[in-house]
Amino acid sequence: MTNSLSTAMPLPTPTARKLKHTRRVICEGFKREDGLWDIEAFLIDTKSFDLTIRDSEAWTLPAGEALHGMSIRITVDLELNILDAVAAMDHTPFSHCPSISDAYKQLIGLKIESGFTKKTKELFSGRSGCTHLLELLGPLATAAFQSTHQEREAAENFWQGADQRPPLLDSCHALSADGPIVKQHWPHYYEDNSLETIPVQNLEKVKCCNEHEPA
Repeated sequence: MTNSLSTAMPLPTPTARKLKHTRRVICEGFKREDGLWDIEAFLIDTKSFDLTIRDSEAWTLPAGEALHGMSIRITVDLELNILDAVAAMDHTPFSHCPSISDAYKQLIGLKIESGFTKKTKELFSGRSGCTHLLELLGPLATAAFQSTHQEREAAENFWQGADQRPPLLDSCHALSADGPIVKQHWPHYYEDNSLETIPVQNLEKVKCCNEHEPA
């Protein structure tokens, strides 16, 4: 395959090199007819060369075939409560790997919010999970947020000034409270940091000068 992501999103020209490993992560969000949301994440790892796998019996993985092929589906409501979860491990280097899939049922009952990553690491790190499925939970959570965002935005009247501070403010550079986007859309939450702060030592000088001014 000659095309790569760097063709669509160009980076500076690299030095001469050979492709050795490719990881593809795809996340998709679906609104169900019952009003809930299915969020699915897929991970595929491939090598550009034949790889010897040392399972109970050694075998060779041909170049380009999946070393890891894994997926997770969660079902969430609009508040991002996880109502159902299932994991599948179709391609793994060791035959024992898929036996951990059912552990991801522990996602049921969690909510995608602050602290979600910490909680999933507590549940699935080390021998309690699969390294690659754990890594997949990050983009899965982001996809859940992105998939439901427009409907939550409408429900919360997000762009109308609102009675409470929009939760996305200061969540990234573009939405910083002292930036142009917040100034335009939420001027009542805009923080004008253009005024120069007077250093403490200068304030002391001003105070001293004022004390010696004639009455």
